[in-house]
Amino acid sequence: MNKAIITVVGQDTVGIIARVCTYLSQHNVNVLDISQTIIDGYFNMMMIVDYANADKDFGAMVGNLEDLGDDIGVRIRCQRVEIFTKMHRI
Repeated sequence: MNKAIITVVGQDTVGIIARVCTYLSQHNVNVLDISQTIIDGYFNMMMIVDYANADKDFGAMVGNLEDLGDDIGVRIRCQRVEIFTKMHRI
């Protein structure tokens, strides 16, 4: 399993979850967990995904998600889960 954490932050609009999940589904990325909230009109979502079967390499996926965020007016970051697990061992 190759896990990544995807965060999406920005002004709330219709279709943010649909657009992100559609991209992930089209590229064989499995959503393992998802949490989203809207606070004072601002959308915030965190997803844990498994990209082991993705049809794109990790770097391409990161770039595509950033471009998708630009298209829909939010900031999307995708980071390998190891960044979070290893940082607490330093």
